[in-house]
Amino acid sequence: MKRTLSSMSLIVNDYDEAIKFYTEKLDFQLIEDTKISENKRWVRVGPKDNQDFCLLLAKASNEIQKSFVGNQSGGRVFLFLSTDDFERDYSQLRQNGVEFVRESKTEPYGKVAVFKDLYGNLWDLIEPKE
Repeated sequence: MKRTLSSMSLIVNDYDEAIKFYTEKLDFQLIEDTKISENKRWVRVGPKDNQDFCLLLAKASNEIQKSFVGNQSGGRVFLFLSTDDFERDYSQLRQNGVEFVRESKTEPYGKVAVFKDLYGNLWDLIEPKE
């Protein structure tokens, strides 16, 4: 039996503003945007060069869900964007207006910096050590 982790939900306030951030600021591709109902869409985004995993953008539909937008991990780094060229991607993200909250440093596991997405979720940009 072969199983893979293919996607995860990320709660957002608005589909279109989230699509814009991920495609324009992080340079992700819009993989799918299918209307399910008047208020619900199936929206998947992910890095252009990776079809194995994506984010499912899930619009908050009630007050409980809205309270978790931007803080799905209790303030810890939540998502990890791996790169084969840290300096290239770090520079590009900064140029695109992405806000870094912890500047780059070298750790035993690789080069890393922490940035926020449009809602405040924390991400690591990381170039793992070989």
